Amino acid sequence: MTDRTPDRTDRHATTERVVERLTADRKVRALAQAGSYGTDEQWTGSVPTFVTFERGLSAAQTDTRAGVTVHRFPYEQLEAWRDWDVARTDAPLALLATSRVLYDPTGGYGRIQRTLWHLNPSQLAAHRAELLNTAREQIQASRQAHTGPGHGPQEGLLALADARDIALGALYPALLTHLHQWPEFEIRLPHAWRAAAGLRYPKAVYHLEHLYAFGGQEEARRVLLATRGLGLLDQEKRARAAYQCGYYDGAVRLLRDETARLHRPDLTRWPHLSSARREKLGVLLGAGRAPLGPAALEIAGDLLKAVQEGE
Repeated sequence: MTDRTPDRTDRHATTERVVERLTADRKVRALAQAGSYGTDEQWTGSVPTFVTFERGLSAAQTDTRAGVTVHRFPYEQLEAWRDWDVARTDAPLALLATSRVLYDPTGGYGRIQRTLWHLNPSQLAAHRAELLNTAREQIQASRQAHTGPGHGPQEGLLALADARDIALGALYPALLTHLHQWPEFEIRLPHAWRAAAGLRYPKAVYHLEHLYAFGGQEEARRVLLATRGLGLLDQEKRARAAYQCGYYDGAVRLLRDETARLHRPDLTRWPHLSSARREKLGVLLGAGRAPLGPAALEIAGDLLKAVQEGE
């Protein structure tokens, strides 16, 4: 969806200035643009996003200023991540694989991308196996922590949050290894996973969506209303942009995941929250619609099997 409003024009000018500034910065040794902003897939909610490798950094950093996000990585990783065995355990693979290189005088960024896009079938299978083993261990850990005698509503919600995190962080990327694709990290999930894998792997995508309990426009409207008073202003703004474009399930997915990430302390002390706060958080997380506790982890296990079998 194209938006030629003054705000979009201003942001485009800001983005150009950011590119000029980063390219001129001697500390920056490689620069790429990520996400859909500036491409044919751009939509109203696209956020200008850049990736840099910089001298003088000791650890990765992420900065957002004036609506522009910059992911910064130490220069040393520009060399290290050319090695697949190093990159697969340490690098943000999808971000690096799908970004568009703007400045790369040493060719290091390009070599990283060629490594990621030219993995052979055995390398992809091994990477898939690692992701599946990680997911299996996480499911077991969540089952031990949040299910069993004496556990109540908070454990049910924590298990659901864990199941979604495992599904999105490990099992969806593992599914895409069958196609040698990398995940889209923008708000338009689940539309992206439907387009990438829905027809080839319907069982896996069905289980993935079951965890989120999507409900189209009506559920998106309910979830957006529930954000008030919970400190989700930025997330609500992004979700509303998705809603207005018709990405209803994308808005729900974002708010479900962000609520679980930002309000996990609330989930651990669920009985001590006010009834109004519990009601809002319940709507945001999908309580009453989504499977809770052992049921959520069982679906995560079914998703794992479907990914493993390529179904």
